[in-house]
Amino acid sequence: MNPRRFIVGSAIGVVALLSLSACATVSPSAGSPDAPVGQSLGSLWPAPPEGNVVGQGTVMDTGGAVELCVGPVMESWPPQCSGIPLEGWSWEGVDGSESQGDIRWGAYAVQGTYDGETLTVTQPPIMLALYDPMMTPDPTGGKPGKGAEAELLEIQDALPDVLGAEYLSSYPENGWLWVDVVWDDGTSQKAADDDYGKDVVIIRSALREIAG
Repeated sequence: MNPRRFIVGSAIGVVALLSLSACATVSPSAGSPDAPVGQSLGSLWPAPPEGNVVGQGTVMDTGGAVELCVGPVMESWPPQCSGIPLEGWSWEGVDGSESQGDIRWGAYAVQGTYDGETLTVTQPPIMLALYDPMMTPDPTGGKPGKGAEAELLEIQDALPDVLGAEYLSSYPENGWLWVDVVWDDGTSQKAADDDYGKDVVIIRSALREIAG
């Protein structure tokens, strides 16, 4: 995946910010002091999750190189996709796969730890046909968004370049632009709100933290 600048707290960063505050004032309209105004999304990246996460998608094993594809999958034979590299994956005892030549694949929920690049498997995978995920609340609260169709399409066109490998897919609906990314802890959502205004873009993380 593309290099990223993670947001992490540090004593050095705090001291630097305190020093800067004595000689400069950040504009109230600025989304973040760490990114140019209007360019928070794609400049600021969420830190990797501390605990386990789960991702749902297609596990693609091509000659021993295994990935979890949480985005679109090409409907070819065998299917094709690009995803998150998996460490610690084993097909032993795993049902529900198909194969063609040296390619093996199947649809699973995969739990593990994510370092921002690689998902290290910590629990046996579950076939998606048998997986019962917890429902997530509607982030819109059932309200329409404030984005005009032309504005949403313009944002959508720019997102693959803005987000790079983190971008999975997007679509406009009811005044919102729904955007799926590999991982977000709320950082990218806040950046989108800073750049485009609230009630315009919804960022959804394909990897989800496991409570507890």
